[in-house]
Amino acid sequence: MSADKEVGIAIIPNFAIGAVLMMKFASQAARYFSDVEIIELHHDQKMDAPSGTAIKTAEMINQNRGSRPPKNIREFEKIAGCRGGDVDQIRIHSIRLPGLIAHQEVIFGGGGQSLKIRHDSYDRGGFMQGVIMVVKKMVGTTGLIYGMENLL
Repeated sequence: MSADKEVGIAIIPNFAIGAVLMMKFASQAARYFSDVEIIELHHDQKMDAPSGTAIKTAEMINQNRGSRPPKNIREFEKIAGCRGGDVDQIRIHSIRLPGLIAHQEVIFGGGGQSLKIRHDSYDRGGFMQGVIMVVKKMVGTTGLIYGMENLL
């Protein structure tokens, strides 16, 4: 519908360029590590959990992830939900605490090794570079763009 109206619409889960690069790097690493979990941390006033960034990261990982190992069917949660939410066998853990802004860590595990990719936003001003870039790139664009990685 936006293309019919010659309008561009952008759905951007995160305007921090570093966060978008973290998501892209995680997507690339997924080709080599099928075991992964995401921990996202935000301020205590954030309304949603998990964050859009965590969901988008899981989607990007799943686009590149190879065969998945079988689930541990013997795993037992002593407290329901303590292993986090499950997005196609990617566990997402959401933390909400005062003093935080926006942080995310993607942890991959493999035989004898792990890989951690992390992004931290310490100030909301860090999002402005991405906002300005998206606005400039959307001028003259039609249709839907989902994710800032498609504008980098």
